[in-house]
Amino acid sequence: MTPVILWSDALVFLLIAAGIAAAWYVRKHEHLLLPWRRVARSRVAMVSLLVLSLFLAVGLLDTLHFRLALPQANGGEKVYSPEVLSVFDQLVTPLRTHTEKTYSAPFALTLYAKETTTDAQGHVVREYPRLLYGGAHLTDAAQREGDVVRRGLLGAAMGFIFGVLLLAAISSFRRRPESSKSNTPRSGQNPVEPLRGDNLIRWIPACAGMTDHKVWRSIVITLLVLSSLIGIVANLATVYHILGTDKVGQDVLYLSLKSIRTGLIIGTVTTLVTLPLALFLGVAAGYFRGWVDDVIQYIYTVLSSIPSVLLIAAAVLMMQVTIDTHPQWFTTTASRADLRLVFLCLILGMTSWTGLCRLLRGETLKLREMEYIQAAQSFGVSSLRILARHIMPNVMHIVLISLVMDFSALVLAEAVLSYVGVGVDPSMISFGTMINAARLEMGREPVVWWALASAFSFMLLLVLAANLFADAVRDAFDPRLNRTEA
Repeated sequence: MTPVILWSDALVFLLIAAGIAAAWYVRKHEHLLLPWRRVARSRVAMVSLLVLSLFLAVGLLDTLHFRLALPQANGGEKVYSPEVLSVFDQLVTPLRTHTEKTYSAPFALTLYAKETTTDAQGHVVREYPRLLYGGAHLTDAAQREGDVVRRGLLGAAMGFIFGVLLLAAISSFRRRPESSKSNTPRSGQNPVEPLRGDNLIRWIPACAGMTDHKVWRSIVITLLVLSSLIGIVANLATVYHILGTDKVGQDVLYLSLKSIRTGLIIGTVTTLVTLPLALFLGVAAGYFRGWVDDVIQYIYTVLSSIPSVLLIAAAVLMMQVTIDTHPQWFTTTASRADLRLVFLCLILGMTSWTGLCRLLRGETLKLREMEYIQAAQSFGVSSLRILARHIMPNVMHIVLISLVMDFSALVLAEAVLSYVGVGVDPSMISFGTMINAARLEMGREPVVWWALASAFSFMLLLVLAANLFADAVRDAFDPRLNRTEA
């Protein structure tokens, strides 16, 4: 096995490093930490963040790529498979490898369409053939309902136990530094009650040293519900296609989970292009004014006047021609599709920075007239130092709010672009390619509805969680709110 780092993987690692550095910096400054504490006191925000963390975990596991070594050797040298896999693919191997012949409905034991077969007596009959993997352990279709209920309850119990153990481990980790300082409870502080089934929700935040029990009650309930659902899905997906299969027999649940990484990359990596352009051009236009402001306004006004879909389509088609004429650039199909994904992020970033640039220009025009900025100019402080020390920190709340709220719009944009054929590579799994493939399936008889419903449900959950968290971030960083609290 050899690790493989694609272009999108490197950009994701860069974003993770930048996020860790930003979190470390915010932790050291109380005035920057205060809005995030307000976010942490919102139950909707923390529940949405928990759901988003689940999506992020799937996307991160799907970003760690590798290639397996083939059994044969070429002159003593290892030969690796051309297929690029990920850690997520390895964890869900049954979903990836258990492919059927064609369509099958959720929890079905047979194919979705009849086929002509020959029975034991040699007669030609039309029937629904049994699936190779879905429900193959059952001898009779009447056993399916009881087996699904039994496996579902067992998976829910295992997931619930795992959630309780995870919460207990988190609580022990959070309480350890306090217990090392003092083994006795402080004055006015009640000792932690022993763990019982009736006080689990109160015990977890108490052990973790949390004071806002309403927020942590919501977090505990959500985590236990999610762990139970994951347990149910994990226990059923090994023997059933719980969301059915597509035209080529691939498990729809596997395709939906693989689409998460593509949506997350579109929504996050695009900020690497959007943020520098919008930040520097918007601040420069508002601070320097004059001909600099006129030039920058002319640029983003012209760019906003061009229909974004046509501009993206033209850029993607030109990029695709370049890729097709240089096949020697790529060693695997995954690297070819990944380069198109990176270029799509670049193109989306080049066409979506104008809105944030306008906001930053207006805010900088207002900040430029503040007394402390004029005092710094009177004392001869350089423009570069004023921008770095006074302007940039005071517009970062607008940047953060815009980036968080634009995430869901970019995820939906990928789905629309892939649906019209100018999005990601057709070989790459995404919500847009799933919806595009399901377009024709909805027009056949009988209707194959589960692929479209699955892509829609996963995308809805991702976008809804991102929007709810974005609303909480916007409220916490809104300068019109009262910030006198400690």
